[in-house]
Amino acid sequence: MNFYHWFVVDYLWLIPAGVAVGAVGTLIGAGGGFVLVPLLLLVYPKEDPHIITSISLAVVFFNSLSGSIAYWRMKRIDFKAGLIFLAASIPGAVFGALATSYIPRRTFDGIFGAFMIGVSVWIFTGTLRRTRSGGDAAAENGSNGKPQTYNIPLGAAISVGVGFLSSVLGIGGGIIHVPALVYLLGFPVHTATATSHFILAGMSLTGTVTHIATSAFHRGIRRTLYLSIGALIGAQIGAALSNRTKGAAIIGALSAGLCAMGVRLLLAAFGI
Repeated sequence: MNFYHWFVVDYLWLIPAGVAVGAVGTLIGAGGGFVLVPLLLLVYPKEDPHIITSISLAVVFFNSLSGSIAYWRMKRIDFKAGLIFLAASIPGAVFGALATSYIPRRTFDGIFGAFMIGVSVWIFTGTLRRTRSGGDAAAENGSNGKPQTYNIPLGAAISVGVGFLSSVLGIGGGIIHVPALVYLLGFPVHTATATSHFILAGMSLTGTVTHIATSAFHRGIRRTLYLSIGALIGAQIGAALSNRTKGAAIIGALSAGLCAMGVRLLLAAFGI
């Protein structure tokens, strides 16, 4: 009975959870951390934030790696932009991983919840503007293409901030990178999700290695293993579903999911 509770109740459920996280994360190019962190926060209400973020970043790495391989086969990744923005994100990822251990749990819940709601509103308003101007149709028509030009300094500056936030919150950063690539740099939605996934692989690996170096990862190894098994499978499912999903639907689902999770975490931060 004890073995059943330990294996099935404590760990086995993490595999299907990883599948869902991997599929959603790959579909929208966000790595799945924006779903996984709130889930872990709710399931483990007494766990330290740096343990939660270290587990999430490790799972995001395996999810992003698997999804990037699938997107590479589809020839959707803009490797030039991806490598530039990845290099810019690495310093932020290191400092973000180091900063997590200094944030109290309820403060972390509140910051994460408010952050998710803010990003959700930003994405939603951006989608409305593009719909009214006909931008979504253009994005769909060029969903497999690449932008002719984009602002490299702006993209690099955004990537530094994304690297920090992704590690300090354990989200992988795709929830910021995808809308930034689409709305600020002019990437088609499907190219943005694929390129973001490629960046996330390196970014989340950097954060994970930093957590390992600071001994913050040792309490999450088993949970990471089971979640990663599911995420590797889910990433392939998400990449396959992306061929059948319109860009506007991807962005809309991202906005709704962020808002729902953000509200729940804000309530938890206030003890509700």
